[in-house]
Amino acid sequence: MTINPVFDTVLIIGGGLIGSSLARAAQTFQACKKTIIYDADKTVRSELTQLKVGDEVPDDLSDCVSQADLIILAVPPGRMGDAAKSISSYVQPGTIVTDAGSVKESIIDAVEAALSDEVIFIGGHPIAGTEHSGPAAGFATLFKDRWCILTPTDEKSAEAKKLKQFWEALGSEVAFMDAKRHDLVLATTSHLPHLIAYALVGTATDMETVTRNEVVKYSAGGFRDFTRIAASNPEMWRDVFLGNREGVLEVLGRYIEDLTALKRAIRWSDGDSLLNEFTKTRDIRKRIIDAGQDSAEPNFGRDHLSED
Repeated sequence: MTINPVFDTVLIIGGGLIGSSLARAAQTFQACKKTIIYDADKTVRSELTQLKVGDEVPDDLSDCVSQADLIILAVPPGRMGDAAKSISSYVQPGTIVTDAGSVKESIIDAVEAALSDEVIFIGGHPIAGTEHSGPAAGFATLFKDRWCILTPTDEKSAEAKKLKQFWEALGSEVAFMDAKRHDLVLATTSHLPHLIAYALVGTATDMETVTRNEVVKYSAGGFRDFTRIAASNPEMWRDVFLGNREGVLEVLGRYIEDLTALKRAIRWSDGDSLLNEFTKTRDIRKRIIDAGQDSAEPNFGRDHLSED
């Protein structure tokens, strides 16, 4: 629990998994005095109200923007620009605006183009999530013991330090990172694995010589993990791959080269090459476990991921 709230009023735009979890976490850990959560979908607003998520669920966004000293955009990456435009006429000078998207450069460009220079925008990415979506999927401890990456232009600014303090109040470990570097790192650790999962599950279900019933009935643990990842929000991941096209293509090119080398080793029965490669890659698993980044809890990813 935090003794002193970091912000007076936090406005969260987007009532899905991430947004509703943020509202729950802010309330549970007393990171602010008041939590307001808004969603453009009337049905989602009704569900948020029924679930008692947030202190207030307004029907009109213009009524609450000016109250907030922190605004968090928790919508799919492709909607960030529109979300920023929806608050641009009401947000007060000096207000801190951040986001929870897993792409940074394209979101920063879209949001900063919509907001005035008097608003402080700091890109953010909590690396946490599940394959589930919607207000009911959220929970207060989603961000506990997970990394949150912030991309301020000035890491020593009062605003950057305050936003860092807010995420720490929710239980997150916070790191500052350049936006371009963020996109390349996440293309490697999150975006490419999701792309592979979508492709592999699609291949398995389209195989003419293996029925879909057999795919479901005889799924081994590894394939089940891929299906869980591939069950993540389709709209959000479409936006991620388009928004981080450069980073994903760079890592994908390298992956294809490595996959081709493995294909060649299998074709020519080159067991030594296969053994060397498999032995080398075991080390990263051990390092992930040693770093405490492996958990049985449904919190894999932002990998998320669902951001709706």
